[in-house]
Amino acid sequence: MNTEVSQIGGIDVEIVRKKIKNLHIGCYPPEGRVRVAAPDHVSAEAIRLAVLTRMSWIRRKQAQFTKQERQPTRRYVSGETHFLFGRPLRLEVQHWDKKIHRIARRANDKLVLNAPVDSEPEQLRRWMDSWLKAELRKLAAPRIECWSARMGVEPNKWGIRPMKTKWGSCNPDKGIVWLNSELAKKPERMIDYVIVHELAHLVSPRHDERFTAVLDREMPRWRQTRRELNALPLSAWED
Repeated sequence: MNTEVSQIGGIDVEIVRKKIKNLHIGCYPPEGRVRVAAPDHVSAEAIRLAVLTRMSWIRRKQAQFTKQERQPTRRYVSGETHFLFGRPLRLEVQHWDKKIHRIARRANDKLVLNAPVDSEPEQLRRWMDSWLKAELRKLAAPRIECWSARMGVEPNKWGIRPMKTKWGSCNPDKGIVWLNSELAKKPERMIDYVIVHELAHLVSPRHDERFTAVLDREMPRWRQTRRELNALPLSAWED
């Protein structure tokens, strides 16, 4: 896989050469970075023309990202609002003399983080990220099992990891499904949509009619859910 940056139509475009069949143009938050995934045999001129043809779409997407609400950078101090499965939780940081940390929900709207007195904000962030990932895994595991059985597919492996440009991914050849760790902050119906979307790629690797038919059958309102998911505030780390 080769990567280069070229200026096309007055914008920087990241061009990634991959062993794929079709050219794909993406525009990603928060600033509207443009990335082209192109087969090895496609010429630079063909890529340039493809980007220029989509330029009006690219400009619209960049304008949308500029207007989109951003989540503030987290400082991990008492009083901050954090989200778990779409529900706001007020963070309370309690320092103690123990050398361990503990994170737990209290009531319906509070999240308590007990941490050693000398903890740095970066440590608090890592602990919070690990806790959110574990919560997402507990929620997603039975859902993946249920949706897989319903759809007649079976991933060989699934996991959770940070992803900068996608809510999920699937490698149909290896049967591997990944979920974006940021989904821990999103409503449960949106997590279901991403799971169904990625499992549908085990039926069809492309976004073709067969793929769309699976989503229409299993989740008739998936288009609305996708729009709502993509309209949610962006986290500060997203690129």
